[in-house]
Amino acid sequence: MIETLNLCKDYDGKRAVIDLDLKVEPGELFCFLGPNGAGKTTTIKMLAGLLKPSSGTARIAGYDIQTHPVEAKRRIGYIPDRPYLYEKLSGRDFCTFVGDMFGIDRAEQLRRMDHYLEIFDLTHAADEFIENYSHGMRQKLVFSASLMHDPEVVIIDEPMVGLDPRSARTVKNLMREEAARGKSVFLSTHTLSVAEEIADRIGVISKGEVIFLGTIEKLRAELEHTGNLEQLFLQLTEEGESEAPKGQGSLA
Repeated sequence: MIETLNLCKDYDGKRAVIDLDLKVEPGELFCFLGPNGAGKTTTIKMLAGLLKPSSGTARIAGYDIQTHPVEAKRRIGYIPDRPYLYEKLSGRDFCTFVGDMFGIDRAEQLRRMDHYLEIFDLTHAADEFIENYSHGMRQKLVFSASLMHDPEVVIIDEPMVGLDPRSARTVKNLMREEAARGKSVFLSTHTLSVAEEIADRIGVISKGEVIFLGTIEKLRAELEHTGNLEQLFLQLTEEGESEAPKGQGSLA
């Protein structure tokens, strides 16, 4: 699972993430929402161990990402919004590189690699250099490689960028399947229709503070609004601009 306690990050004296308390349980698909600059990507980078918190704690499957980084990162599948890939490798070679890094037996690597390349319709391009891949193909390759070690926690930043509708559907189905297998899935997205379709719970962050945490039905009840998530999000964040931040609500 994912757990944070009083997690904060400062940049040049300005607090980008403020006292984040969050728990994403095994088997839960959690969507993290917020306006541009709200602190979503900063939070994700702290969870993935790419940024050091200014204060507070983040734990992955019980391991503190700062004090036990190797144990924590072994349990994470991380898909960034702008992945870095080795362009002179083929897609298959890149998956093999990731599999070796996680110590996966070669026979098991091949089985898992073939499975994900087929799911993402990349088998035909597996032996081509990554430099010849489109943006969408690169995104699908990162998904394939990031899931090869069967991580307990999947962290995704803007998963639908550059994907065609069929590939986007594949990603949504796969994330639901990963959660159904007992994994904690943390997904940040601006595509509110995706969050409305697949999220078990959502968190909304604005100016570094979580202003809502719970189900979409709970948000409708709190705002006394029966609209879709886009309408709810706009109302909530507009109120957040003019009012003091709301409490985070229950973690249930």
